[in-house]
Amino acid sequence: MKGMGYTIGISIVSILLGAILGLAIGFGKMSPRWYLSWPVSGYINFFRGTPLILQILIMHFMIVPLFLDKTNAIAAAIAALSLNSAAYTGEIYRAGIQSIDPGQREAAYSLGMTRFQAMRHVILPQAVKRMIPAFGNEFIVLVKDSSLISVIAVPEIMYWANAAKGQYLRVWEPYLTAAVIYFVLTYLLNKLLQYVERKV
Repeated sequence: MKGMGYTIGISIVSILLGAILGLAIGFGKMSPRWYLSWPVSGYINFFRGTPLILQILIMHFMIVPLFLDKTNAIAAAIAALSLNSAAYTGEIYRAGIQSIDPGQREAAYSLGMTRFQAMRHVILPQAVKRMIPAFGNEFIVLVKDSSLISVIAVPEIMYWANAAKGQYLRVWEPYLTAAVIYFVLTYLLNKLLQYVERKV
């Protein structure tokens, strides 16, 4: 139960930070200015093209110690998961915005709206509805991927499952228990997202 609290907390913080950063990445990817779109494309390709566990280890042993006197497992876990999630949510934003008919934007301009007003009041409200299923899938994937942060000793579900295995020399019980907890979490999350999707 203690590990489940860490899993839920870190996953929520990471998906929120990833969604905020992902919005900037999505707009950067769509920018006609090459000095914005190229670095963003490189960012997306790196985080989508390398294993998440490698990103966690790099963040834990190389990046975080540059900013702190010593490494911090929870900070490294949140940073790695957030940056990884941002690469995927950025593409979700981009696809959602580009899926809106260009006529919607042109109609907003004809009413005297600026680009910002058109995006805020016309494009994004429609795009967000289409993005909800993709965001839901990303959150579920993030919850499951958070099991990888056990390699840097973050005391989440898999950390305690491994600890129980080592303490009691039992394999089936701790791992099956962890599997049940992950299944219940993702199942409930999926039902919640279905409810939100129907309401929206």
